[in-house]
Amino acid sequence: MLIKRSKIYWVKFVIIIATAFTLISWGKYGHEHINHAAVMALPGSLQRFFFNHIDFITTEANVPDLRKYVLKDSAEFPRHHIHLERYGNIDSVPKSSIQAYSKYSSAFFFVNGKLPWYIQDVMVKLTDAFKHKRKNEILFLAADLGHYIGDAYMPLHASANHNGTLTNHKGAHSMFESHLPEIFGDGYNYNVGQATYVDDVQKETWRIVIASNKAADTLLKADRDLTKKFDADQIFEKDAFSQIKNNMYNEPVHTDRYVRAYHAQLNGMVERQLRGAIKTTASYWYTAWVNAGKPNLSELDTRELTLQNTKYLSQELTLYKKGKLSNIKSENEF
Repeated sequence: MLIKRSKIYWVKFVIIIATAFTLISWGKYGHEHINHAAVMALPGSLQRFFFNHIDFITTEANVPDLRKYVLKDSAEFPRHHIHLERYGNIDSVPKSSIQAYSKYSSAFFFVNGKLPWYIQDVMVKLTDAFKHKRKNEILFLAADLGHYIGDAYMPLHASANHNGTLTNHKGAHSMFESHLPEIFGDGYNYNVGQATYVDDVQKETWRIVIASNKAADTLLKADRDLTKKFDADQIFEKDAFSQIKNNMYNEPVHTDRYVRAYHAQLNGMVERQLRGAIKTTASYWYTAWVNAGKPNLSELDTRELTLQNTKYLSQELTLYKKGKLSNIKSENEF
């Protein structure tokens, strides 16, 4: 489907198209589907504004990883995860950004992450951008926020056992967040209903992170249990020299048979986490807009742009009601 949309973003981030698919963290497939579906979950006028720029919102979902891995932005690194166990008793962990930044050093954050606090920071910035109708900032911040929320729903991003290496779960990280969505994602239901107002963003963000941390054990246990049912030479792909193949993340690639068995073993976890990220992303965007006073965003785009996209929006909403999205072309990462 070719949709005529705004041309405001100079480069259209050509560099992203060329490099973002080499990054980690829900992979290109997952992050783009989260942001794209979140637009479809927005209400009324807010949806019309975001839909005018849905190509950008979808593609820019990968930019935080580009800053982290390609540009080597050290400030970006701790924003994508939190090693929750290393912060001690959860009851003693400060829940607000202000308290956390007073308690922990930058060096501690760099190693152990600050994902839930950074989500709060971006929400504050997005609300301010909405309030002052700063169009480019709204779109950049909203797309970034969707990325970090997606990370919060990836269980291993909330765990000190980030890559499964602490318990010898080789390749579990990329298998869960990239390999599985690429194989099974087109069959998932992306209709999460409509965005809802979040009364307490801080509380909700921590609920998500704590739940993801607990889910990490389930994810790894499923892998551990499954390996007992497979012969050692049936778990990982081998090359012509009988060496285990590595993907672009330098992690071992699991066999198709193993991946399919693992997906069944997880009993819908990948789809549930993606759906949660979609609903939360849309709801946080909506909440920031409401808290900004529900500004009228229609004047930020030409009337002609919105009118010409009306037909395409209607078509995509029809797909969304069926749980589907228009085709998002993502490079295969395996």
